[in-house]
Amino acid sequence: MTAIQQVTVQTLQDMKQAGEKIAMLTAYDYYTAQTLDQAGVDILLVGDTVGMAVAGHPTTIPVRLEHIIYHAEMVSRAVKRAMVVGDLPFLTYQVTIESAVQNAGRLMQDGKVHAVKLEGGRSMVPFIKHILRAGIPVMGHLGLTPQSVYRFGGFRVQGRDALSATKVREAALALQDAGCFAIVLEAIPADLAREVTQSLRIPTIGIGAGPHCDGQVLVTPDMLGMTGFSAKYIKHYANLKQVVHDAVSQYVREVKSGEYPTEKHAY
Repeated sequence: MTAIQQVTVQTLQDMKQAGEKIAMLTAYDYYTAQTLDQAGVDILLVGDTVGMAVAGHPTTIPVRLEHIIYHAEMVSRAVKRAMVVGDLPFLTYQVTIESAVQNAGRLMQDGKVHAVKLEGGRSMVPFIKHILRAGIPVMGHLGLTPQSVYRFGGFRVQGRDALSATKVREAALALQDAGCFAIVLEAIPADLAREVTQSLRIPTIGIGAGPHCDGQVLVTPDMLGMTGFSAKYIKHYANLKQVVHDAVSQYVREVKSGEYPTEKHAY
């Protein structure tokens, strides 16, 4: 039997060089992670999107490091092939370099992730370098960075004007030079994403950034139709909310009518 090859930083680099697209999805629990891993997803992101897609918050800001560690440990136990990346939540890496390294270390040690992801551009370079010195791989995140949603004035597309597009280009190169192994590009124009992707040696992972990135990521409950959230960039691959509703409605009817359980369901 052929051993399962774990996806690593080098795997992703090889995929970019070969022109092979990278498939990334979010995961927050053991059984979903197991299913996504078996389906061939390359990277599982234990994102701070758990605050919105699972906990029902309007933003990712309420999410704490303990929440990510809790979900990451479940996800990490489930996978055999996929790389597991854990988000560093709001204020866990922006305050001091020491706390950034310590929190990234906790996420790797207790959450069992293979890498961490953090948001931000050039100002994050010193933090990234010190996290890397501790032996922790770092994925960057540019464009619409949800932890800065109130500064942006909402979930708005970034990089539309010349100045902000230049900042994205320069930030991408700075993150690459700092040592990031990949960069998420969120909600930027497709042409800008293509330009950034072509300028980098490391892979880009797009979300709402068009088809020219080296890979794509979606929030799994969104793409499965569980949350009811819709945006231009989301393709709904299923409508599980309706499936679950119909199944539960049938269960309720059968319990109330006495149709379930029957003798065959008894010991």
